Amino acid sequence: MKLLTTSALAVTLATGALAQGDCAAGKTITDGTLTIATGNPAYYPWVMDDAPESKQGFEAAVAYAVASEMGFSDEQVTWVRTSFDQSIQPGAKDFDFNLQQFSITEERDKMVDFSQPYYTSPMAVLTTQSVIDGGATASVDSLKGLIWGADANTTAVPMLQDLIQPEKDPLLYGDNTDVTAAMQAGQIDAALFDLPTALYLSAVVVNNGAILGQFLPDAAPNPDNFGLLMEEGNPLKECVDAAISSLKDSGKLAEIEAQWLQETTGVPVIR
Repeated sequence: MKLLTTSALAVTLATGALAQGDCAAGKTITDGTLTIATGNPAYYPWVMDDAPESKQGFEAAVAYAVASEMGFSDEQVTWVRTSFDQSIQPGAKDFDFNLQQFSITEERDKMVDFSQPYYTSPMAVLTTQSVIDGGATASVDSLKGLIWGADANTTAVPMLQDLIQPEKDPLLYGDNTDVTAAMQAGQIDAALFDLPTALYLSAVVVNNGAILGQFLPDAAPNPDNFGLLMEEGNPLKECVDAAISSLKDSGKLAEIEAQWLQETTGVPVIR
């Protein structure tokens, strides 16, 4: 194996950084700046304390890691806030890419561009302790008999059919706030969320909330993959995909996931 001298190594590293910078040159909405969007507000564990610039939280950390791979320093990253619904609509964007747990779907991909996935989320069952005390268990047979609710605008409805096939049609709501309110009111027994969101909702939003169990990420025929969202036809997509590939190959993306989304909760796997 041929070893590089210190000076040769410095040249090699500089050349690599330059190549990454060249990839993004002239392709961002503001030259020399990478503009990243997140929700308003942005929630734990995706962003800690609603402060993405702190690099704390899974998506905040991913954003800065991608930026670095693309040749941008922390000081060259600017944050903006958008709503989920606004972001997935077609048209011009005021950001280069957006992280808000966007599931990659064919319908959305016709209106916007997505990066390759940066996270495949296990789905978890959010419920209340009273439902568990009433006999619900972490088994598909037990879940079939529950009354389910879902946001009609998300992938939760087809996933319910894929994973559980409940005996009664789920009650549909306009957004996830309505879903959790219905659970709090006793109108529904359970709802599906990605595991990190379910943990947050059970701890902060739903009184007496609990996680009944989680599915393995590949349990559903079409696992929920999250991608960075960009304007349709964004020339930056190739650079973003290359950055994510590099983070996967180096193990850095797995390290970020382990740090912020590690499975230390004791949530059982549903069989």
